[in-house]
Amino acid sequence: MTQTDTQPHIRTPQDKDLIPRLMVRAMFGLVLAVLALVSFARVTDRPLISTPPQGNIVHERSFFLDGDMSGAVTVTAPDGTLIADLTPEKGGFISGVWRVIERERTKHRVAMNGPVTVMRHDTGRISIHDPSTGWSADLMGFGADNAKAFARLLAQ
Repeated sequence: MTQTDTQPHIRTPQDKDLIPRLMVRAMFGLVLAVLALVSFARVTDRPLISTPPQGNIVHERSFFLDGDMSGAVTVTAPDGTLIADLTPEKGGFISGVWRVIERERTKHRVAMNGPVTVMRHDTGRISIHDPSTGWSADLMGFGADNAKAFARLLAQ
């Protein structure tokens, strides 16, 4: 026979708070402090800091990217000249950027086949810009090897 306990469970002080009340208050306080700081920065138009240095463009090239979800990507010049035909093994980062551009164009509901511009700045940084959506990225933020992939396209 099993014995059932008919006595009510008495809560002990350690059962009362599984998450200490002080910790919950501290988390809410942190969220409110961050919200206040961000709101202050937006309302007062504080300048952005920790952004990549803006330099003059020393070389730029426009081309068309066309790829598929396997990772293969084809890079062509505006006149139709083939610049690079990269397999899924070689497409890597360039194919990833192509997918980002496709997503941005879908969000903005613009033509999917517009050109993109890759620019080398006098600071040594390389960036990519999609004129149809206004999207741009400093490619050095993705690492030197990934920026070199686009630097090779500029050199061809």
